[in-house]
Amino acid sequence: MDQHEKAEAFRELHDRRSVLVLPNAWDVPSARVFEDEGFAAVATSSAGMLVSLGYPDGEGIPHGEFVSAVERIARVLSIPLSVDVVGGFGDGPEGVARSVKAVVKAGAVGINIEDFVHVTKKLIPVREQVARLKALTKLRDAGRARFVINARTDALRFFAGDDGERLDEAIRRAEAYRDVGVDCVYPMGLTDAASISKFVKALDFPTNVMIRKGLPTVPELKKLGVARVSFGPSASYAAMGLLKRASREVMGRGTYGSLLDEAITFDELNALAVPKKAV
Repeated sequence: MDQHEKAEAFRELHDRRSVLVLPNAWDVPSARVFEDEGFAAVATSSAGMLVSLGYPDGEGIPHGEFVSAVERIARVLSIPLSVDVVGGFGDGPEGVARSVKAVVKAGAVGINIEDFVHVTKKLIPVREQVARLKALTKLRDAGRARFVINARTDALRFFAGDDGERLDEAIRRAEAYRDVGVDCVYPMGLTDAASISKFVKALDFPTNVMIRKGLPTVPELKKLGVARVSFGPSASYAAMGLLKRASREVMGRGTYGSLLDEAITFDELNALAVPKKAV
């Protein structure tokens, strides 16, 4: 598939006929592992990718370095790639659009964008976020490869109020983002079935949730009307957890089972740096 075909294929995966399970990679080999295991598309995890490059989650990484990392991942995939662009890496709507344009040029056919500021942990005013999303929908609709926009809200984390008020604010923001013309909305932190059901019924629109403890199973999410479930940084957590367990085993017992059991080979590792179509 060329980039236009990947974009259309990715868009169709949000039609709500089934749940799109979207793994979040942090580098070239993790993205290729997910493709090899049969996922229909891959996304990046901002936390996983940025930490792997030596930066904390947020927008402290130089944008050129960020785009270069995206380009390397996109190069080895034959399936659609969606990129977490954090808050957009830009000042105002025009700056965000320029930044995302570079990410799309690097090979992305989807983006995930947040509505809070990492440094302050404060939500961006709805009017400002809507203006940013309008600029992105305009950019999307002007191109041949019409990338998918996943609009994330962190109202459940950072809005002042009780649980019910935070959920209401997440719905209010998601409705505003939906009405701008995004392709999917993402209420970060939504995990219990009752709240998911309320949110999905209020929006009647493709909704993304993230794997966390307490999240219903994929079949249950389908019954609730969820369109997309993403790994988020959980795969990065799991990989680092394995390294910690392996380290403790070697240091504490002098054995190597955690390192060797179900491990891939050198040849398999090396092949992950080569575009799949060339393997």
